[in-house]
Amino acid sequence: MDAKLDLPFDAEAMLQGLRAWVECESPTHDSAAVNRMMAMAARHLTLMGAAVETIPGRLGFGDCVRARFGHDSREKGVLVLAHLDTVHPVGTLAGGLPFRHAGDTAWGPGIQDMKGGTFLAIEAIGQLLRAGIATRRPVSVLLTSDEEVGSPSTRDLIEAEAARHAVVLVPEPARADGGVVTGRYAIARFNLRTTGRPSHAGARLAEGRSAIREMAKQVVAIEEMTSEACTFSVGVIRGGQWVNCVATHCDAESLSMAKRQQDLDAAVERMLALRPSGNDVALTVTRGVTRPVWEPDAQVLALHATAAGLARRLGFDLPHESAGGGSDGNFTGAMGIPTLDGLGVQGAMAHTLEEHIHVPSLAQRGRLFAGLLQVV
Repeated sequence: MDAKLDLPFDAEAMLQGLRAWVECESPTHDSAAVNRMMAMAARHLTLMGAAVETIPGRLGFGDCVRARFGHDSREKGVLVLAHLDTVHPVGTLAGGLPFRHAGDTAWGPGIQDMKGGTFLAIEAIGQLLRAGIATRRPVSVLLTSDEEVGSPSTRDLIEAEAARHAVVLVPEPARADGGVVTGRYAIARFNLRTTGRPSHAGARLAEGRSAIREMAKQVVAIEEMTSEACTFSVGVIRGGQWVNCVATHCDAESLSMAKRQQDLDAAVERMLALRPSGNDVALTVTRGVTRPVWEPDAQVLALHATAAGLARRLGFDLPHESAGGGSDGNFTGAMGIPTLDGLGVQGAMAHTLEEHIHVPSLAQRGRLFAGLLQVV
């Protein structure tokens, strides 16, 4: 099947549609905000002719949306797997990162990670529908609500849906060189709590044992375990209530990442073996969400070769690599389902107040995505 690639993608028109998505702020921990974004996407998919289902959220997270497009074939299809939650709190638009567009660059919360990629993937489906071009396999779209925190409430849904498909395409952001992702490192998260002994910080400071002080020691020890094999970092810390009280409790969240599963397994053992620095304070460490390592196999490399061939026809190279920074592709790749990740928009500075995209890549990557849907 020879893919038709000269479809009329218009990056500027796509940006206007994407702007509405970006301006519908949807941070993971605000389920009502995520649900507003999901409703917008569900309506978009319904107008395209998909059979759309909203799947209620759980564990306090937002809903998910599943869309299926009609197809004559009964064979396993292609799953477009994406998320619509972001790391940016509601109010970011009005504060440090309003939507703006200058030349070939557009800024906005979640525009690169990953509303831009999700939008271009859905636009690719729409272009094929409008042109009357059949995909080789049935196409489904699954939009999830908690990827930015490790997908604790949706992993089972992702894995169940992926198992019903032959191929998974993930429009996470492109790599810095425009390449795609054919593997992801393993990731584990941990929750830590230190417990001290309270006292009045002014009148009886020496009688207290600060949970914050103990956590500070643990943070230094954890981050110093970083090596070539595995990284250790602490990204969240909360402790104390009153400045004039020695803190009883302090909580933190830590993340470890490794290229090999055995190195991550060793990191888990080291984290769970942490002990307090003294007998008068306590430390508990519990394991949180884990993303398994996804290593490329022959099927993944063949899928990349197909994509690279399409890219060459479109006039650009498409390198590939295994990457850190987990995605839901970790799950589907680890299941052995051919998965190609990093198919989304090009840009930079994700998760910051400078998050932006290269606007022309909306059309370029959209054409690539539409080509893949025709041949995989």
